[in-house]
Amino acid sequence: MTVRVLVVDDSATMRGVISATLRADPEIVVVGQAADPYEARQLIKQLSPDVITLDIEMPNMDGLAFLDKIMRLRPTPVIMVSTLTQAGAEVNLRALEIGAFDCVAKPSSYNRDSFEQLAEKVKAAAKSRRRPVLAQRAAAQPVGSYAPDGRLVAIGSSTGGVEALITILSKFPANCPPTVISQHMPPTFTASFAARLNKLSAAEVSEAVDGAKLQTGHVYLAPGNAHLEVSGGYVRLSDGPKVNGHRPSVDVMFHSVLRSVGARSVGVILTGLGRDGAEGLLALREAGAETIGQDEASCVVYGMPRAAYEIGAVMRQLPLERIAERILLSTNVRSPEYAG
Repeated sequence: MTVRVLVVDDSATMRGVISATLRADPEIVVVGQAADPYEARQLIKQLSPDVITLDIEMPNMDGLAFLDKIMRLRPTPVIMVSTLTQAGAEVNLRALEIGAFDCVAKPSSYNRDSFEQLAEKVKAAAKSRRRPVLAQRAAAQPVGSYAPDGRLVAIGSSTGGVEALITILSKFPANCPPTVISQHMPPTFTASFAARLNKLSAAEVSEAVDGAKLQTGHVYLAPGNAHLEVSGGYVRLSDGPKVNGHRPSVDVMFHSVLRSVGARSVGVILTGLGRDGAEGLLALREAGAETIGQDEASCVVYGMPRAAYEIGAVMRQLPLERIAERILLSTNVRSPEYAG
């Protein structure tokens, strides 16, 4: 399969860099380049590209507004290419919520290898499903109907994880089980993403800090440049080597949960590219923990959940809209299904 790509950026130099990077992959053809959204709109009609790379900051119409038009009028996988600064984190997160497949940083003096996975992401985007139309988010379960049993919940996610995590955490009650999350995300994004999740969830969601005590009603999101582990009832962060190409790594988190609480946990693996988390989830299941995988139909990229499912790590495979309910049913001592 040859992937046909349209490159949209107001900088001729950046258009050249992106195009050269993509043309180095024999499975990708750059079919056109555009300097602004109006030129891009005409080329999209003429060329029907499989994937679009889109700059966020452009003249005449900003990339976010143009992305919204693409998603509504001519849904096409889009990879945002931008300067991933702290100030731009909110804009990039909004792009992911609107429907962008992923965000990639422009190369800089401190991030020269940012395009290392660009071609891989473009090819994954071409194979991805349209983002599922999610059911209206249910209100969080009332605190009075939920009594946590003390188990720890660990969730791993990557591409497509922004909307997936919003969907799950928006259903969590204020007294949810202590929950740790490793989402593959640039370090400039995670504080803003945690704040966004905190506004949408009855639980207290924060970017994890080293030494934080794991508490009922709290959700801890791994910083984008650190492994999140749990030990003795506390969050531990480390800057160790990348695992499966990632820091934070879902496998690192799952294995620490295994060492710390073993079967007294629920492991969840969501949409994402690659296989990070599969081995760790299998180890949790073999220890007696409940394990949940997002199903193919509701994934943006059925990579991480597929890898876990194929090695037998997934006890229950569920559509995204049912995962929060399953977590709460299995950890609620008042639930008819509660098994301890």
